[in-house]
Amino acid sequence: MPFASQQRVAVIGLGRFGMALARRLSNHGAEVVAIDADQSLVNEVQDDVGIAVRLDSTDESALRSQEIDRVNCVVVAIGENFEAALLTTVICKKNLLVPKVICRAQTTLHAEIFGQIGADEVIQPEKTAGDMLGRRLAHPRINDYITLGEGFTIVEMLAPAAFAGKTLRELSLRLNYQVNLIAIRRESAEPVATIAETRLISVPGPNDRIEATDILLLAGSEDSLAGLPQE
Repeated sequence: MPFASQQRVAVIGLGRFGMALARRLSNHGAEVVAIDADQSLVNEVQDDVGIAVRLDSTDESALRSQEIDRVNCVVVAIGENFEAALLTTVICKKNLLVPKVICRAQTTLHAEIFGQIGADEVIQPEKTAGDMLGRRLAHPRINDYITLGEGFTIVEMLAPAAFAGKTLRELSLRLNYQVNLIAIRRESAEPVATIAETRLISVPGPNDRIEATDILLLAGSEDSLAGLPQE
């Protein structure tokens, strides 16, 4: 793949989150510049990314020497040193004019401050992980979910037992639960196949009948989706 067609991302801060992110980006074909002030962390990731360098990210000239002003995105993943993370964000956004700067925040207050100084996006991995685990434990039939906006979510879940054998007309999901069924993922065995293959019913009709092993893609508010049968 030519260099010009690659997404070039700088990951600054190689703690557990930054290290995992740098490796995942590289695995997906991005040109990664991994930066940390700790040489041992740089050494640990250097074989997995395009460039790994030890430098002080609060030094603008040092960042320019690695052409951070020419990357598509910078992820400021510095964990403990909040002051360094703030200054790095300001340098990347205001001085180097990086198109997108994403900051990792450890607290809500830190997240607010990052937003005020110009970060394009702020993430809180620990909070996100906690939210996901809480949702999975509270609703074990939910496989995955996507939050589209405040209070509005798409979930992928195993069909509740109460839905099995019923048509969509009988269930009246919009009327009874205030949710919309977007698609059904169904496993069906081919006559000569040795394994089941998955097919997608992308526009379910009122006469489609839910099977016990169906995976449903549903959209609605958080409250409405929480009201679905969870047995």
